[in-house]
Amino acid sequence: MVISFRQQHSMAILVSLLFFPIFLLILFGFNRAQYKKYNYPPSPFKLPFIGNLHQMGSLPHLSLQALSKKYGPLMLLHVGRTPTLVVSTAEMAEEVLKTNDLVFSSRPSFYAAKTLLYDCTDVSMAAYGEYWRQVRKICVTELLSVKRVQSFAFIRKEEIANIVKDIRASCSISDVNITKMFLTLSSSIISRVAFGKKYIEGDNTGKNTFPDLARELPLLLGAFSVGDLFPLFGYLDVVTGLDARLKRNFRGLDSFFDQVIEDHLIYKTGDVNDEHKDFVDILLHVQKETTTGVQISKDNIKAIILDMYVGATGTTATTLEWAMTELIKSPKALVKAQAEIRSVIGRKMKVEEKDLLQMDYLKYIIKETLRLHPPAPLLIPHESTSRVMLKGYVIPPKTTILVNASAIGRDPTLWENANEFLPERFVNNPVDFKGNDFQLIPFGAGRRICPGISFVNHTMELALANLLYWFDWEFAGDANKDIDMSEAPGLAIHKKIPLHLIPTYHFF
Repeated sequence: MVISFRQQHSMAILVSLLFFPIFLLILFGFNRAQYKKYNYPPSPFKLPFIGNLHQMGSLPHLSLQALSKKYGPLMLLHVGRTPTLVVSTAEMAEEVLKTNDLVFSSRPSFYAAKTLLYDCTDVSMAAYGEYWRQVRKICVTELLSVKRVQSFAFIRKEEIANIVKDIRASCSISDVNITKMFLTLSSSIISRVAFGKKYIEGDNTGKNTFPDLARELPLLLGAFSVGDLFPLFGYLDVVTGLDARLKRNFRGLDSFFDQVIEDHLIYKTGDVNDEHKDFVDILLHVQKETTTGVQISKDNIKAIILDMYVGATGTTATTLEWAMTELIKSPKALVKAQAEIRSVIGRKMKVEEKDLLQMDYLKYIIKETLRLHPPAPLLIPHESTSRVMLKGYVIPPKTTILVNASAIGRDPTLWENANEFLPERFVNNPVDFKGNDFQLIPFGAGRRICPGISFVNHTMELALANLLYWFDWEFAGDANKDIDMSEAPGLAIHKKIPLHLIPTYHFF
């Protein structure tokens, strides 16, 4: 009897349909056996194949916070084929980021980051090891030292002055899109710091416009990749178009950086004053003069600069956006902040960085904003490098670690009236966000803490002080309606609906 190809194909499909459920049951039973064998942390019920993926939600920090209330401060999920530990309290965060810092010091590998960040040779996503130690040292000592951050003061001053000028021109004419304004400000500052000039709409290098590529970059880095969760089905990233988008963006950015580096090599040959060197200048010098065992390549320079750009732009813009939103919702705090700033500045009509040292309430506002709205609420994921015991539970190697900084910042056992915006809670309270106080860790802690805290904080404080000194502010929407506080997903969690405010110039 001869069976046709079509019949063979049909029989194969039938057999697959019959045995696939059996396969899933066997796999599910095996996982249950493994779970019972080892004392893993508590875990919600998971579905075959996809695990707990369906429970992540569009805003995972909120979904995971709700789940942790039932399953505890250490919760093990299976997101596709990836074991994922969710940490939701300050005590457990300290266990992960301090006590067992070395074990949890690496990063998981994501397809988008590998593609866009030159095989993860940046600082944020590089695997733990000698290369990461050397490039982080370069960033801390050469790019983001106290002296270097202070040397960029003239850039912050000029770009913030431009924003103040633009807002003043809008007074009595139109409202101001605060969200867009802060993105422009942070992008302009980091562009000048990194590249030596800012790139605006219409600036072309090769075939691409840098602002367009930069705007798409965080969206791609946070995009869902089938291959990350289900390696056997990675080809679906080609079908969905993600692969093509990643490669198109990478080619554009790579071409842009090639031109930027070439321009620096041609026009900046060492006669630039040290205090006015940008990041590209500094990294090219390090590449030439390095005495470490790790050689910094041209692609490594690109990855480091790109990392700095994305991190600083998103963090600065979203934190300032949320700060202004909370102040508009809290008129007493707004009045108090303006009174402090105007008292310090007086009639000299100039806000200088040295004045910020006297503005305690302004600092409380930044802290309170970061407590309620950490830019990356789950921080950048960590990965365990070996099997480790954590509070009696077994944590397997290659487990992804998500520290829910948002849940910790709103923990009612740590913070009174945890969901309210109350900058006064930091009066005579030494808690800070620099990695030593685990109840407030918007920038992480331990070995992988963000190295750019000082750079970002200088920009946030100076920008907010200027806006509150020069202008009075009102909500541009219906005064009888509350401001929409909905969050939009992304690398940095920003407002879903952009904030529009009406400025009034303050006459002294």
